[in-house]
Amino acid sequence: MLYLLASCIALLIGPLFYRYFSSGSGLQKGLDGFIFVSLGGLVLIHILPELLEHGGLLAIVFVVLGLWGPTASERLFHRYSEITHNLTLSLGIGGLLLHTITDGGAMVLAQQEGNSSLLALGVILHRLPVGLAIWWLLKPQVGTRWASLVLSAMMLLTSVGYFAGEQLLSQLSLDNTVYLQAFVTGSILHVVLHQPHGQHDTDKQGQYEYQAGIGSLLGIGLLMALLLMDSGGHEHAHHDHSTEQLMTWLMTIAPVLLLSYAVATLRFKWGLTPQDSSLFRRWFQRLAGPEALVITGLLLGPWLALFQLLVIFILSAYLSHTQVEITDPHTKLPSQALRFGFAHLVDRSAPWILLSLVLVNLIGHPSVPLSNPMLQVVVLLLVFLPMRFCNLGAAVLALALAYSGWSPLAIMLPLIAAPVLNIAQLKLMTWAQRGILLAIIAVALIAALRLPMWFSLITLPETINLVALLMLSGLFAASLLRLGPRKFLRRLMLVKPVPHRHEHSHGHSHGHEHAHPSSAQEQQAHADKHSHH
Repeated sequence: MLYLLASCIALLIGPLFYRYFSSGSGLQKGLDGFIFVSLGGLVLIHILPELLEHGGLLAIVFVVLGLWGPTASERLFHRYSEITHNLTLSLGIGGLLLHTITDGGAMVLAQQEGNSSLLALGVILHRLPVGLAIWWLLKPQVGTRWASLVLSAMMLLTSVGYFAGEQLLSQLSLDNTVYLQAFVTGSILHVVLHQPHGQHDTDKQGQYEYQAGIGSLLGIGLLMALLLMDSGGHEHAHHDHSTEQLMTWLMTIAPVLLLSYAVATLRFKWGLTPQDSSLFRRWFQRLAGPEALVITGLLLGPWLALFQLLVIFILSAYLSHTQVEITDPHTKLPSQALRFGFAHLVDRSAPWILLSLVLVNLIGHPSVPLSNPMLQVVVLLLVFLPMRFCNLGAAVLALALAYSGWSPLAIMLPLIAAPVLNIAQLKLMTWAQRGILLAIIAVALIAALRLPMWFSLITLPETINLVALLMLSGLFAASLLRLGPRKFLRRLMLVKPVPHRHEHSHGHSHGHEHAHPSSAQEQQAHADKHSHH
């Protein structure tokens, strides 16, 4: 009974926090950062692996429908975008209400012998961002009365789940409602990605990104606490394993990533910069760095690194010879080499590194049948096309795929092609150029089948790995503070979220990479827009 009371109080803390935080734009941005990271992270690291476990690959399809369906309909039926958003919001709230019943049941399970009380504590803690998010999303749109009604309904349904016993819980089990919950999860992600009630207006100069960064770091802290509690006594064996796997990967990669940033600092100091006069050298930097070769060489072996270097040399020579321009160029470069390597490059690569690790943690799940090498390549191409991977993110992706037991084809594809195989870049090429590029990549992949198995050149003591991970976390945290969570992750988004106000025509020059220019002039204008990032 004490658990039930604590979970209801945790929900009510949300409105109290909101009342305080919404009093100033900086505090409001901090609140936005906290909810964006804690709720988004909860979905990506905690909920999605569980949905995969029960629903397989089809569950992800329903998540994508819930996430991108409303965005597509908003763009197709621009006049009715407000209705679509409200419908999606209602769906997301409905899903959270359904989820509260299972929360009540989870607290009953935690009281049984042999189960850890940390499960109940995890449920109580994760309701803090949920209560906050409900109030944050609903109060500005429908008022205090409706927001209070939803919170009351959540407390009532938690009580129903707590007192209903196993019969009701078996009907609402994840196995029975997995696809509904997957769709609703996508809807929640859609609502979180969209900044509600026009927050763009309050921070046109980006002066409150530091507060947003503080909020997001607090959100990460809460997320880490939840994951640690969840691993102590939860019966989801793979779920625990996936969290531990992420931590193992991070500890292995951290010291080598720091070395890569140091190599980037040195090459900048020695004059190899992204604004080099030679197109060949600019393409080489886009595809390999050469800092990405450090990761390949040390963690996948020198043979793979030499092969990667050879293929990238050929691709750089071809793309520079045919005068193919690079999309999303580095524009404002720092004057100091240290700032380039450990700030500018961190800002550009950190989102891709984190995405790569989370992505492989999901698609490497046993419930996802991706053992066929050609199917693995197709899935990776579908990931690459809408995104513009950086070379460090691609190297980390290849490494995570190797650790997950994927085929040599799948491991090599990101190393040689991820930074160039994307819609934005391919649109700057003719059909003939695209054909030759794909032919070079295909021949390289076939040749890669004859390479020896990957192996790691170094194995460092756990203490060094841990210190390196703390240093890397510090660099990523500093990047979050500089940019704020939304700007930090903006590079990953194909379709930028639009604030649901009537100012849809404003601010489009700040990042709508999804527009499709139809002429050379429009392409050039489109490239110019990228240069303002």
